[in-house]
Amino acid sequence: MVASACCFAAMGAAVKVASATLGNSQIVFCRNLLSLLLLLPWCARGGLSGLATEHLGEHLARGLFGLSAMYCFFYAIAHVRLADAMLLNYTLPLFMPPIERLWLGERMSRRLLLPLGLGFLGILVILRPGTGVFQPVALWALVSALLGSVAQVGVRRLTATEPVTRIVFYFAAISTLVSAGPALFTWRTPSAAASLALLVCGVTATLGQLLLTRAYGSAPAAWVGPFLYSSVVFAGLFDALLWGRSADALFVLGALLVVAAGVITLRLRREPLRS
Repeated sequence: MVASACCFAAMGAAVKVASATLGNSQIVFCRNLLSLLLLLPWCARGGLSGLATEHLGEHLARGLFGLSAMYCFFYAIAHVRLADAMLLNYTLPLFMPPIERLWLGERMSRRLLLPLGLGFLGILVILRPGTGVFQPVALWALVSALLGSVAQVGVRRLTATEPVTRIVFYFAAISTLVSAGPALFTWRTPSAAASLALLVCGVTATLGQLLLTRAYGSAPAAWVGPFLYSSVVFAGLFDALLWGRSADALFVLGALLVVAAGVITLRLRREPLRS
């Protein structure tokens, strides 16, 4: 999980580098296309019959929500500090209990109210609304977390009937096909540096997802899930080394509140979250 977190932080750094010269829609498309190409040999092991599904509508819904989350997340990365974008995006566990209540009809334990409140207090500390430090564009990272939590609840539904290989394939295929259109309208020929950044983005995103799947397959999410927050530390290192931007005391305080809330929420959930 820590290796996965490092890969996702590296992916974020690559997105930030590429966004200096390329549009958001082009970066999203290239990331999805590269991931699809890298995953095809793994997905094709079971043949075409292994990809047949009776739940195409659910795959489509999960793919569209996941892709929308990616657009929002990459846009936030391009405009705010990488560690801020990563941390706000990882507020996803805070949104999942109410979404599961609304979508799946699962009862939300009252014990979750305290960590959820703690987490949203941390978000306020990080964003600091009403001050000159507040950046409205950072809210896109929160929108990404909200959309991503819907996609993850969709994954939970799919894992009841679908193998992980099929879920991964359909997400990559749907994301690539849907993101191709917007990318064509904003396409720019990438420079050598941007091309390298796009390659790093695709490789690290795919490797991070595979490592994440391996981690969740080896132990309950309540045990390994909290280690994903180490990506914020890696992102902070990238911020300092590549852009000379360091965290202030309020960000650290907000980060501690959000991470604590996320960890408590993961541990209080009745059912482990599967990748």
